[in-house]
Amino acid sequence: MKLLLILSALFAASAAETALLEIMKLLLILSALFAASAAETAYYEGYVVYQIRPVTDGQVELISGFGENASFDFWNAPKIIGLPTTVMVAPDAQESFVQVLTAAQIPYTVLIDNVERVVKEERSRQQTMTRLEKGRISFTEYHRYEAIQDYLAELASSYPDIVGLEEIGASYQGSAISMVRIGAGSSSNPTIFIEGGIHAREWISPAFVLYLIQELVENENNRNMIENVNWLIVPVLNPDGYEYTHTNERLWRKTRSIGSICDGVDANRNFGYYWMEAGASSLECAETYAGPTAFSEPETSHLRDIINENLDEIKLFISFHSYGNYIMYPWGYTSQLPYDVEELNSLAVDVEAAIASVAGTRYTIGSPPQVLYAAAGGSFDWVKGEAGVDMSYTLELPGGGSYGFDLPASRILDVCVETFEGVKVFYNYVEQQSRKSS
Repeated sequence: MKLLLILSALFAASAAETALLEIMKLLLILSALFAASAAETAYYEGYVVYQIRPVTDGQVELISGFGENASFDFWNAPKIIGLPTTVMVAPDAQESFVQVLTAAQIPYTVLIDNVERVVKEERSRQQTMTRLEKGRISFTEYHRYEAIQDYLAELASSYPDIVGLEEIGASYQGSAISMVRIGAGSSSNPTIFIEGGIHAREWISPAFVLYLIQELVENENNRNMIENVNWLIVPVLNPDGYEYTHTNERLWRKTRSIGSICDGVDANRNFGYYWMEAGASSLECAETYAGPTAFSEPETSHLRDIINENLDEIKLFISFHSYGNYIMYPWGYTSQLPYDVEELNSLAVDVEAAIASVAGTRYTIGSPPQVLYAAAGGSFDWVKGEAGVDMSYTLELPGGGSYGFDLPASRILDVCVETFEGVKVFYNYVEQQSRKSS
């Protein structure tokens, strides 16, 4: 693989950008075969994080081509020229990667010179966090899956009139995937469906979803939000991956299903609406591997089934991710926009304004191809395109810390408080639409 990348760098020095891109496509196919035979490691010693600022369309295409290669893990890759792209690169690919950047005259800086160092620092902080009574949580730390499950069970026991706890199915490794039903009114009320934790390393996603649950259930001031609107909430759709990030590989993204060469599937490329099209990979070792078939993962098939069971009531869907401060609506698989894009965008603008009103945090609004990159097989595309829920969104919550995904525990509450103001806007929309139609 290193030799192949060096060859691409040499070619870059004398070739036009378009020709270089074609060569890179061939090289990536070959380098993926080399990467697939490499031994998996659970550590990040010597891994380097680069921030790159491509300034031409050709440079953007060149950089995005590395996404198929297992030695490159893109954390942030905006579509907009001039915005930074963040990528973690394995030790064996760094020298030749820098040669490619230099030859193509792509500006870059080193953000982290050794990822293992910052992972160890975060792990040390996690190990010293305060141990809470079983069934309780806080928003000054990130909780393990068992603690999350205990909290949900405690809520269902303490608030049986408004909280129901269901197991929608089991993960690949047999963990229960829990869903909370919250509502103080009729079972036929319009429903908002919330999905969190589909990508394992995005810890702030389950943390915020738990905060949302707490506010809806335990805060009497929010009682109005559950009287005329019901909530179906899955805090951690990918429990196997989430636990694995706590015990083994902090930056693991995928599920933990066993593959023939590399394990795991990107669950947010596994939904069966324009599956395996733009932004998804057929290579097992790629971070965006879409799986052998649509809905191959039990996690995604369980979500599909529970949404279909409640389809008559669901009026709005939100998938919470991190990081990058984006409010996105379909489509992810194409640059074409849905027929109701004006309504989708208008609501997103109101949500963004509500979040910004708390502490000035700003979000970028648009479809994935507009603001980031094409991404077929995502949950919010399937929910709108196949299930038929018109109002469907993905929110990329803020990042922080040393590498974006490690938002310091001291900032969890700040992100939760401001994001909750945005969710209130979503709630108001659904409640108002319900009144109009009644």
